[in-house]
Amino acid sequence: MNKIHASRGASAATPDDIVLPFEIKALGVRGRLLRLGAVIDGIVHQHAYPDPVSALLAEGVALAAMLGTTLKFEGKFILQTATDGAVDMLVAQFATPAGLRGYARFDAEAVAATTASGRVAPDTLLGKGHLAMTVDQGGKMERYQGIVELDRGGLVGAAHHYFRQSEQIPTWLRLAAGPLMGRGSLADRWRAGAILIQHLPAEGGASPMRLSSGDAPAGHEEEVREDERWVRARLLAETVEDHELLDPLLAPERLLYRLFHEDGVTVYPPLQLERRCGCTRERVADMLRSFPEADRQHMVQDGRIGVTCQFCSARYEFLPDEVSAA
Repeated sequence: MNKIHASRGASAATPDDIVLPFEIKALGVRGRLLRLGAVIDGIVHQHAYPDPVSALLAEGVALAAMLGTTLKFEGKFILQTATDGAVDMLVAQFATPAGLRGYARFDAEAVAATTASGRVAPDTLLGKGHLAMTVDQGGKMERYQGIVELDRGGLVGAAHHYFRQSEQIPTWLRLAAGPLMGRGSLADRWRAGAILIQHLPAEGGASPMRLSSGDAPAGHEEEVREDERWVRARLLAETVEDHELLDPLLAPERLLYRLFHEDGVTVYPPLQLERRCGCTRERVADMLRSFPEADRQHMVQDGRIGVTCQFCSARYEFLPDEVSAA
């Protein structure tokens, strides 16, 4: 978890809750810079999780937004973990064209013990398991899903594995999340940021990637040399600091200029993001009607059936007759 100081006390002077596409033509690189302010602050505060869990959730939502906005589809992009860690499930969802939501399931005692030991890195909280990324276009459309191992490296490591495995395009990603510290209107507000760059293969060819001895196919143990432009772009991107991704007073365009000005960077219109949950009283009622009558009867407490949305914490209560299947 990262914390930055809001010592300047003014309200945010730069765009928030956006994904900003950009391109470094001289290096053959495209990328995206993400900034989440009020959106992630609202998601975090509606759950009131311990800070380490909130930071992990914020990173997950940022990753879902970053990956979801790169896809050309209508529907939902769902990122979900299943692990043996203190946070055994994390769900983050991007719904076209701009909606974000998320929640986490965790063992409070295990999180407290991990925090007390000082081991609060995302990969420590997640443990081992897998990360599933699903494209759900609704209706009768086929769902597409990719599953990668979650071991070391947390969400970033899994995302890198996904790009190597599926797109086979050299990709570099960084995530950051944390609350602002200090006084003023920005204090104690949660933020998240991310930057992603990808190497564009030359027309008609592939983008060279270096193969380690463990990755190389049998009989091809020699290394393939990386494209020098990609190496330069990645080394420049790696100089970014977490506080730069989170700072509300550092304009996204200014940050990109700071990183890549020597090679020239072109930015495109930003994509605006918003906090949005798809739950409604009508949808919850329809869901309850789909259960067998005996199951609904077991849900009745004090004459009512109560349901709390895991994503937005909204509470819905029904009389049994209101959700009768008849």
